[in-house]
Amino acid sequence: MVSILPSANQTVQSSRLYLETDGTDSPNQRILPLSARVNRQDHLEVGDCDVLDLVQEFGSPLYILDEFTLRTACQQYRQAFKQFYPGDSLVMYASKAWNCLAVCAIANQEGLAIDVVSGGELLTALKAGVSSDKIYFHGNNKSRSELQQGIEAGCRIVVDNWHELRTLGILTTPDTPATILLRLTPGIECHTHEYIKTGHIDSKFGFDPDQLEEVFAYITQQTALTCIGLHAHIGSQIFELQPHKDLSAVLVTWMETAKRYGLPISELDVGGGLGIRYIEADDPPSIIDWAKVVCDHMVKACQAANVSLPRLICEPGRSLIGSACVTAYTIGSQKTVPGIRTYASVDGGMSDNPRPITYQSIYRVLAASKMSAPLSETITLAGKHCESGDVVIHDAQLPVLESGDIVAIPATGAYNYSMASNYNRVPRPAAVLVNNGQASLIVERETDADLIRYDRLPSYLKV
Repeated sequence: MVSILPSANQTVQSSRLYLETDGTDSPNQRILPLSARVNRQDHLEVGDCDVLDLVQEFGSPLYILDEFTLRTACQQYRQAFKQFYPGDSLVMYASKAWNCLAVCAIANQEGLAIDVVSGGELLTALKAGVSSDKIYFHGNNKSRSELQQGIEAGCRIVVDNWHELRTLGILTTPDTPATILLRLTPGIECHTHEYIKTGHIDSKFGFDPDQLEEVFAYITQQTALTCIGLHAHIGSQIFELQPHKDLSAVLVTWMETAKRYGLPISELDVGGGLGIRYIEADDPPSIIDWAKVVCDHMVKACQAANVSLPRLICEPGRSLIGSACVTAYTIGSQKTVPGIRTYASVDGGMSDNPRPITYQSIYRVLAASKMSAPLSETITLAGKHCESGDVVIHDAQLPVLESGDIVAIPATGAYNYSMASNYNRVPRPAAVLVNNGQASLIVERETDADLIRYDRLPSYLKV
């Protein structure tokens, strides 16, 4: 796998360590994008674009998204399900990981459907050219207007609870019907961060098992609702395969119960959750290995129950896009606390990557402007925001840094742009899509004017 941590002989180690690999081509097992390399100037390149040149043109912080890595991940998922599942299958991109026009368009071009969780994500997918029948609308508290938006768009609506189900019963008519799936809570635990465990019984998501027969009976009375599938999701950043084996049997059992009520269940959605590699110690299964387990165990569960194979759906997000992106920063001020720590501050932080302060997530860092320089320093990379906890990486091994040097944080494609904020009134960064030496702006950098666009000053406060 990718070598990250320097050995005891740090003086001969450099950021080039990040590019050493055993040849794996599963994007989720790579910390850097598949196209990453070091050029003759000793700079990091992604998509045949020099990271320093990109910063020069587009500024920093800068999200740099490798189109080749993203497309490769999409293709691996589709090919694996086609190879290992003898029935119909559908791979969806869980767009909450990074929802923007360009990303949705790429996923759509690669034959993926799109999973959205808000009216805004639904609008973006539609504007990106995704057909409404390839959009599945998730979320645990969709508003009345969002449900109406989903009905009018004609997308699949994944119903999470009684409130949504009854609201749909009011909003739909024979002339404005809705096709739905039901999200169920499978009661399967995973060893992951407490905040991103969604499959256990104590969860805000989904109908609990003891509600199912009542829910199925209710739907049979709703002539404008057609329930075609069941959905469950057991968590995020999962490295275990056993929970996914267990999930298939649970879903098939529920499908049998639903069919006893006459519901035309033809789709089972196992969610996503496959993890990615952020640091050397992370060891997620490959996309192909994950898909094989999911497919094989769905087939076994159906054979054991003597039922026909449903359309098998999965909805990866992080494992599609997480490793496809690096974020470039410029080094500014530095501070050494004698005997304790050296800080180097970057021009971003928790506003463009809230995961370290929110989840205590750990990343690695490269000296993008001096990839062969010895990793002679232990440096804590600090953000620029007015929070002591705004630290991007604690105690990173880096070369001697100077103001103006460019560093890059790999594996920032998932939940970085999508969770970015304007904390401290900092404009959100730009994003570029890189491929074959071409860089295309896909998200413009916010301006100071954008920060106050929606502010209103009452007349009595004006001077």
